[in-house]
Amino acid sequence: MKNIILSAIVMSFVLVSCNQKSKQEETVNSTTNTPEAVTVKVNPGSFSIKEIVTNYLSLKNALTKDDSNATADAGKAIVTTLGKIDMKKLSDEQMKTYMDIADDLKEHAEHIGDNAGNIAHQREHFVLMSKDINDLVATFGTDQKLYQDFCPMADEGKGAIWISEVKDIKNPYYGSEMLTCGSVRKEF
Repeated sequence: MKNIILSAIVMSFVLVSCNQKSKQEETVNSTTNTPEAVTVKVNPGSFSIKEIVTNYLSLKNALTKDDSNATADAGKAIVTTLGKIDMKKLSDEQMKTYMDIADDLKEHAEHIGDNAGNIAHQREHFVLMSKDINDLVATFGTDQKLYQDFCPMADEGKGAIWISEVKDIKNPYYGSEMLTCGSVRKEF
């Protein structure tokens, strides 16, 4: 009986915390979290990931609308963009860092692009793709204001991040099912 009551309390806490935005948590997390990637100094204006980020945001927004076809199109656009990025201005160290992230990102974009109609599979790859985009932004920077958001229930309850261009939570992992589930972790 104690286990049932405890389980009910824990589940209530998870649902409440998922559906409320906590300004205090946003502030604490934005000052305490560090980028997951190692920062490699890049001269401003010499190398840009803007088009990759733009395509990622299109993909993320399609997932928030539960649109697997638009999600697939955005995944294909990321693959195309990755193929035309000019890396001549990168040092050897920067190129190695970029290639490590971009190779992984391309694999997930291909899976997402090839799976129109299977939004659950697309969302599985979006978990890993979001880590890659986070690493790209943390490493190479951006001239756009972006937010790292977090859903505690995504990825089978392990929690997962995503990058957003707006401060309002629009959850790509659950779409219309739980659109406002999550919180802002930090600002880029």
